[in-house]
Amino acid sequence: MIELRDTVRQCAERLETYRRDAKQVTKQYTKAGLIEPVITSLGWDVLDPDEVQRGDRRGSSDSSVDYALLLLRTPRLFIRAKGLDDDLDDPRWAAELITGAAEAGVEWVALTDGAEWRVYNARVAGPVEQKLFGTVRLEKDVEGAVEILSLLSKASIQDDRISKLWPGFLVDRQVHAALLDLFSEDQLPHLVALLYRRLPRLSREEIRLSLRRARVTFDFPLATASLAAEPARAEPSAPPVQEADVRVVEAEPLPFRPVAQRRPGKQRVSSEERKLRLTDMIGVGRLRPGCTLVAKYFGQHYQAELLADGSIRYGRRSFTSPSGAGEAVKIDVHGRDVAPSTKATDGLDFWHTEDARAGDFVSLKEIRRRTASDLSRFD
Repeated sequence: MIELRDTVRQCAERLETYRRDAKQVTKQYTKAGLIEPVITSLGWDVLDPDEVQRGDRRGSSDSSVDYALLLLRTPRLFIRAKGLDDDLDDPRWAAELITGAAEAGVEWVALTDGAEWRVYNARVAGPVEQKLFGTVRLEKDVEGAVEILSLLSKASIQDDRISKLWPGFLVDRQVHAALLDLFSEDQLPHLVALLYRRLPRLSREEIRLSLRRARVTFDFPLATASLAAEPARAEPSAPPVQEADVRVVEAEPLPFRPVAQRRPGKQRVSSEERKLRLTDMIGVGRLRPGCTLVAKYFGQHYQAELLADGSIRYGRRSFTSPSGAGEAVKIDVHGRDVAPSTKATDGLDFWHTEDARAGDFVSLKEIRRRTASDLSRFD
């Protein structure tokens, strides 16, 4: 981490020189002077072709991958380099890189001009902006750059740390959007009413004017250090409360947990629900092929991928049912001698994902219930 921090600072200083001679600094300078030093400080050997391949081309999209980082000769991370005068906001660069990664079975990619790094999850369904995990500029935030870039280190990719953070990030992104909406003009009367009940000595107008003066920001730290130090299968400790930049609310970064409706008891499963399959949920638009399924077991997060035929890919294996994929997780945790009672899994309760229509993060069982309700409207 110390080496990475020093490298980021050196690159930030070098940027000043490069920008003064912008006409002479080509993409090759940014690769040699800004990008490769970072890759090296992340523990990758840029001189070992079994570990770092340059100028790699993969996929029918013919999009150039400037660096393919490999473990056991298997690509695990793609990096596309651009020049300092290129516009990273051009959607073509990220879209082409993500398409090539998806075709090659690579989950994580980075787009960078040496000054700014953008990290994407190539396996997530939806538009490019929904695939963005993090972006940071070296000159503006050295510590933030270290935090994001450390997730691309060789050790981090080996331990799959960034994938373990993704489910919590997905939840945080939805909560963040909901919090911002809470302070929008349309929702302001509801927020005023809520605060009025808590602050009866203030008038509604005083509260409304105070909210208009407030500057609202919410911070959801990645907590990468605590994740790296967390012992295997240990329950994560409660995160510290983070104060929002607003007088009347406090925002707390949430640990991963599915966002589901609270129910007083176990809901009865109808015969119509039992007949439904994952392909039915795909058919009504509740699930998207390629979406990530997430499970939390023994304090750890596990991911699988929903395929278009309704099967589930966990690791390098495909399963015809959510329960089969859930049992595979438990075998990985407990070993093949796991007791049948422990291995038995209700896969629809075990796996959670985003409802593609509602946008919330719920169990497959809840999505099945909603699908049954959707189909009943057409009867």
